[in-house]
Amino acid sequence: MMHNRLLTVAWGALTLIVAAGSEVVALDGKAVFAERCASCHNATGPAPASLEGVLERKAPDLFYAGSKFNLDWLEQWIQSPSPIRRSGVMFLNHVITEGGKDRINEDTIKACPSKLNAEEAGSVTEYLMALKDPKMRTGVISRDKKFSMAQALRLFTKQYPCIGCHTVKVKENETGGISGPSLTDAGARLNPDWVYARIMDPQYWDPKTWMPKIELSHEKRETLTLFVVSPK
Repeated sequence: MMHNRLLTVAWGALTLIVAAGSEVVALDGKAVFAERCASCHNATGPAPASLEGVLERKAPDLFYAGSKFNLDWLEQWIQSPSPIRRSGVMFLNHVITEGGKDRINEDTIKACPSKLNAEEAGSVTEYLMALKDPKMRTGVISRDKKFSMAQALRLFTKQYPCIGCHTVKVKENETGGISGPSLTDAGARLNPDWVYARIMDPQYWDPKTWMPKIELSHEKRETLTLFVVSPK
């Protein structure tokens, strides 16, 4: 009788486990990703090395997702995706001119259509979190370290051009540019070590990014990182 034994059946990308009369399906995250997400996201690398490739990019690269994201945020976002870049993955694809002025046509900014259920999201998150950049240093940033908010704001908004592309929350108000990803929830979304590494060498992660590489001391880079990932 089947209820007294286990029966495992290989079925395509899925493993079907039948135990005690009940069925449990263990999803293959890589296979689910290939079917539902890979048409837009690049999970194998490398990043585009030409402007044409950047303009054709449909969604953020994910071949280093395990280094970049926080697991809990990623799993929740996959189940209820919403745009992180108000101007789209590449803002140039959404610029229109009206009355002699350029603006972003927000009607063309679409949320990810692949809304996965909890089981699918869990399996895909497990797969993506295994995709790590082997060269990225870990343990560089401690979220608990105190920093000067006044200095961080000065660095982010005045001394360096960060505010021109990124939106942040300052005293409950959102301010900044929209050509880059919003940082209003970066503390939940991003791994601090990756933020530090991205500030240090943006072109390592994305050769054609608009984000400039600026020589900073460890202290300034750390302050900027803590500001980005801190709740504000």
